[in-house]
Order: sequence, then C-alpha cells, then structure tokens
Amino acid sequence: MVKKQNKKILVVCQHYWPETFRITDICEGLVENGYDVDVLCGIPNYPGGKFFEGYSYTKHRRQVQNGVNIRRAFEIPRGNNSNFRILLNFISFPLASLTHMRRLAKQKYDRILVYQLSPVFMAYMPIRLAKKTKTPLYIYICDFWPHSLFSIFNFKNERLRKWLTNMSYWHYRQADGLIGVFEGIAERLHTLVGIPEEKITYIPQVCEKIYEQQIHDPALEQRFCDGKFNIVFAGNINPAQSFDTVTAAAKKAKDKGYTDIRYIILGEGMSKQWLMDEVGKLGMADDWVFEGLVPVAEVPKYQTIADALLVALSKSDLFAYGIPAKVQSYMASGKPVISAMDGAGKDLINDSGCGISVPSGDVDGLADVIMRIHDMPQEDRLAMGGKGRDYHFAHFERNANLQKLIDFVFGPPTDYSGST
Repeated sequence: MVKKQNKKILVVCQHYWPETFRITDICEGLVENGYDVDVLCGIPNYPGGKFFEGYSYTKHRRQVQNGVNIRRAFEIPRGNNSNFRILLNFISFPLASLTHMRRLAKQKYDRILVYQLSPVFMAYMPIRLAKKTKTPLYIYICDFWPHSLFSIFNFKNERLRKWLTNMSYWHYRQADGLIGVFEGIAERLHTLVGIPEEKITYIPQVCEKIYEQQIHDPALEQRFCDGKFNIVFAGNINPAQSFDTVTAAAKKAKDKGYTDIRYIILGEGMSKQWLMDEVGKLGMADDWVFEGLVPVAEVPKYQTIADALLVALSKSDLFAYGIPAKVQSYMASGKPVISAMDGAGKDLINDSGCGISVPSGDVDGLADVIMRIHDMPQEDRLAMGGKGRDYHFAHFERNANLQKLIDFVFGPPTDYSGST
C-alpha cells in the first residue's frame, strides 16, 4: 500500500519566529493538521533593528522549529529604524529571496502562501515561482499596500503615489486567492483593486491559544501586585500607536489625583526612546515600566497581573477599518480594554462590551476612560473582561479560523464563495 503523501506548502514571509508574528502559529497549526510546511523568511531583527542573539549572516540560516522547516534569506537589518534603514530592509529581503527561487522550484509545492506585511513586494518572488511551477498562490494581507504605507509616510509626489498604487495592485492581481485580516481589506480588494469577490475572503488575525490562559508568575506578582493599578500595553512602539495621546491622557489622570496607576510596556520599536523621554519630561518616569521585547509565551503572565489592557491608534483612513492584532489577544485574556481609536476597532470594543474606546487622539476622553475603569468595582471589571473573552471564543478562536484558512487555501479556488 502506497503511503499517502502530505500536502506541501511554501510560506513566504519576511518575519518569522523568533520574531513575534502570528504567521508562526499559523504554520505550526498547519503542521498540526498534517501539512508539510517550508518557510522562507529573513534573519530575525524586528523591531529592535539588530540581529537576535545567535543569528547572523552565517548562523542559523536553516532551522526546524515545531515541525516547520525554516530557510532564512539575506536581509539588511533595520538598524536604528531610520527611514533609510527601513527602506534598505524593505528592499533587501525581496531581492534576496529571488536567489532561492531555483532551489524552491524543485520542491513541488501544492500551494504557496505569502504572509504579506510591509512591503508588498515581498510577494514578487512567490508570484514568479507560482507562475513558473504552476502552483496556486495565496496572499494573506496584513498591510494593505500602498494605503498602509501612505498612512505612515505622506508622499506628496502624485507620480510616486500612482506608481506605488499600480505596483501594489499588480501584486494582488497575480494571486489565485486573497485573504484580508480585516473586513475592510476584503471589501477594498474588490472595490479598489478589482479582484472578483469569489477570490477574496476575510479571516481575522487571531491570537495563539496561550493567550486564553491565566498564567501566574510569582516573580512578576511580587514586582507588580503591590496595590497599584496596572495597565499593560503589548506590541510595537511606533508612531501608529499614538503614544502622544496616551502620555497626555496619563498625565491628566495623574494630575487629577490618580497617582497609583502604573503603565507596563512590553515591546520595542522606533518610538521607544521618544516615549521614555516623554514620560520623563512629564514627571511620570516612576509610573512607567519598560520591559522590552517579551516572548509570546511570557505575555499572558503580564496580562494576568494587569487590571486593564491598553491600545491606541493614530488617526488614519486605513486604521479606521482595521483592528490591531493585540485586541484579539486582549479579549482572549478576559481583561478590560482601555482604548483610543477610530472605526472598526472602536466599534468592536464598545459593541462587545469588553472595554471602553474613545476616538483616536481624544486625550480628555482617554483620561476619563482610564479613571472610570480604575474606579470600577473589581467584579465589574471582571464582567467587562468576560464579555471580551466570550466574544473571542465566538469569533476569534484560533482553531476555527485556522480551519477557514485551510478550507480557502486548499479547497478548489473556484468553489469557495469567499463570503463571511
């Protein structure tokens, strides 16, 4: 009897384990479901800009992690996260990935999946490989280009904007199927890019199962369970997170007598030094604790000692229809969410009852939310967090959404309705 061979998938993504992106859990979930998974990614350096300890141009370029075969392409690290270094980083991985195409073409993959962050042209090599090998190609879109780029950098040159738009849309049109992590992305792929609806689906970027757990860490509890009100933020520290709004709101709350609030910040990013300097200028350095980059497995320990969890976004048309991935992690933890953002994220938090969200940039409103949730009886905060946890299991549970991805990518593309 001939043994049935597992279906084989190539995943191309610039960032992968030990960097903390959700694609790692997706790939490991595919392995759990019987698929052979190869990953082509870069050398881990996000978000701090330096290669992680133990990694270099010569070390750990090939690895196996939880059943996933990892191949690392050349990449110029982000360095000091200046615009120039980020540009070099953006360009280096897509170009270097081309040098792997001949070797990958011999592997006879059943599917190719691009986990597309910024930049969109990380999909260029997989597009060429898919055409050469006649392999169905799917793009999982986390950053909808060029609109995510325009939300951060205000390009005024209309010719450049048009070129970036045409180039981005060209990449999307080459795919056999497109997955938007927000419903707004899925809608715009049809209305703006002109992709047929049957080739598009929406699958939220859900969190790992570990976020559903309460994990008690005696060392953390000794440090932070001292009667203060702990607000935890976990994620990239960059301009999109609107920390100018957060710090101003925190200052207002403190000036009104809320001196027992502590802000615990998990993560790195291009705005970290600015944030540390800013809280110092505002006389709040003792109220803010910067824990640095924390492995995914450690984050639930901090959420367990949190009284509330924080998320904010800057004003942007793109952000208005997106929901930060951290919101799903927050909801799974069962802790109330303090938020300042617009659009779908704000509606999700308020409508689900998992917290309170005010519009982006609303300093007074955010300060009021911080004080209101601080003043709530503990049982009311637990009830608020419980609503988020219930919503998580109904809509964002990992295994159910992984199965949606498997059905879309490995089912016949023409038979999938793409409906949500």
